[in-house]
Amino acid sequence: ETTKRTFKTSLNCGNCVSKVQADLDQHESLKSWTVDTNHPDKLLTVEMVQDEPEIVVNLLKRKGFTATAI
Repeated sequence: ETTKRTFKTSLNCGNCVSKVQADLDQHESLKSWTVDTNHPDKLLTVEMVQDEPEIVVNLLKRKGFTATAI
C-alpha cells in the first residue's frame, strides 16, 4: 500500500523540475510524482511506499530546493 503526500516547494519552473527529476524517478521508495508549477505553492505530489516525507525534503535540499509537507 502506498501513501500520497503533498509538498509546498521552490520548484518554480520546468527547468527546476528537470534538476530533481532523475533523483525522484530513481528513488526506490517513490512510486510516482507530479509537480504543479502553476499553483502558487508549486505543489509536488508524491506516491510513496512508506510515509517518509523527509526522503523528499532531503532529495530536494541536495539539489538546492525546499520542500515542506502540507
